Amino acid sequence: MSDMEERILRLVIEAGEDGQPPFDRLDKALAAIVPEQAALSRSRLARLIAEGAVTRDGVAVTDQKAKVAAGETYQITLEPPRTVETLPQDIPLSVLWEDDDLIVIDKPAGLVVHPAPGSEDGTLVNALLHHFGGKLSGVGGEARPGIVHRIDKDTSGLLVVAKSDRAHHGLAHQFEKHTVHRHYLAVVHGVPDAADPRLRGTKGVSFEAGNILKITSQLARHKTDRQRQAVLFHGGRHAVTRARVVEDFAGVAALVDCWLETGRTHQIRVHMAHAGHGLIGDQTYGGRRKLPAKLIGTAAQEAAQNFPRQALHAATLGFTHPVTGEELSFTSPLPADIEALLATLRAGAGGGN
Repeated sequence: MSDMEERILRLVIEAGEDGQPPFDRLDKALAAIVPEQAALSRSRLARLIAEGAVTRDGVAVTDQKAKVAAGETYQITLEPPRTVETLPQDIPLSVLWEDDDLIVIDKPAGLVVHPAPGSEDGTLVNALLHHFGGKLSGVGGEARPGIVHRIDKDTSGLLVVAKSDRAHHGLAHQFEKHTVHRHYLAVVHGVPDAADPRLRGTKGVSFEAGNILKITSQLARHKTDRQRQAVLFHGGRHAVTRARVVEDFAGVAALVDCWLETGRTHQIRVHMAHAGHGLIGDQTYGGRRKLPAKLIGTAAQEAAQNFPRQALHAATLGFTHPVTGEELSFTSPLPADIEALLATLRAGAGGGN
């Protein structure tokens, strides 16, 4: 549980199934429950602990390894946003909506959202700073001005960015309460089906009326590979993904509509892989799985095998304008690379080569 105030973050250590916290040391326990919108990396959280910015009952706790107990409340005092040093860069943007408080962008695949080690420039933030004349909401901290959510570098589609602090707080609240409506289109291996006994026996997987696949689990960073997320059923952050089949390609691949009840890092990618329906082109979670040429044709097999990114597109985005209260909804058509992949899969499913 969390309660975001002006520059204060309060976190309550919750008990797991056994009545104990999933993590018994302070840094790990806080990292598991801090809202993603707070933009607190593990390293930044460790620094805040060391600097005395984390308190319990008004007393600073500076030991990262301090033991925690269920029910304890910790308060994190966040430093004021620092001056943004990221340089504006003239990078073309596809703008769907813009007013004094926010902007909605249709992001192309390959564009990193915010600066990070290895991607210090050429990011969406660099482009936005140029577009806005160097000004963005500072609530997210130095590296992530205006960013209230993100999509992966190689995922295309819709993103809303805050231009004012009042919009930043309002949008962050909606994301935290899971009231933002987001649908993604993905091309996956196999075809999710309620009649599949394998899926019926997969932990965390169920089906709702209308053959809607529901995946429920906890998600946390992988123990050995920090770039990956892992499905857990104890500890981590609660995550729910739903998906329905839009188009079936000879039973070996499908276009699926995925929507999020929660929004976690890599959520669709890791959840679909857990269900045995990893995304085509996903080198992190999709493995080296090939489509069977006998059923789909050689051209489709090769197109899927050589697709250069995860076939995932943020197609719709809906939210309440945090200042005006207006209900806003946006759609983005599939980009050319995914459309070309689908065309090849359709030809293969129809008996083409």
